[in-house]
Amino acid sequence: MHTQRSRLPGEMAFTVLLLMFSAFMLWTAYGISGFESLTSAGSFPMVATGVMVITGLANVVHTLREKPSPPLEGETLPQQFMRQLTPGVLIGFTAATFAYMLALEWAGFLVSSYVFLVVSMWLLGSRRIVLNLVVSALSLAAIHVIFQTAFSVVLPSGKLLQGMLS
Repeated sequence: MHTQRSRLPGEMAFTVLLLMFSAFMLWTAYGISGFESLTSAGSFPMVATGVMVITGLANVVHTLREKPSPPLEGETLPQQFMRQLTPGVLIGFTAATFAYMLALEWAGFLVSSYVFLVVSMWLLGSRRIVLNLVVSALSLAAIHVIFQTAFSVVLPSGKLLQGMLS
């Protein structure tokens, strides 16, 4: 039995953007060397991007045939788009990743990675704090031993630990 899938909010705009990107890439591939012969430098990129344009057109046609999903009562299309495409976990994980990047220079690899792992596990649904703390510590111990010992990679210690050790 085949059920009709409804079109998600923003799906049509996304498929059109993909088609536009594919067409731009085809034009760029043509600019490499034109289409002089099948063995020219631009022939493979043109074939690849041509396939992208064809499948993009098929995807746009398929998406146009789907009925838009009905919004929840009292919810506008932009609100429905934001709710479905940017859930709280995604926003929280993005913020944690950004904070991790900022903390690396200041706190160093071990401290910032440990905090990031613990917070990430909590954001992704693990509410067993003690287990999160232990798994994060064991993971970082293994990473530290492998990279420092086996590969001789110096992991950044950060300004915080350098100030404490100096």
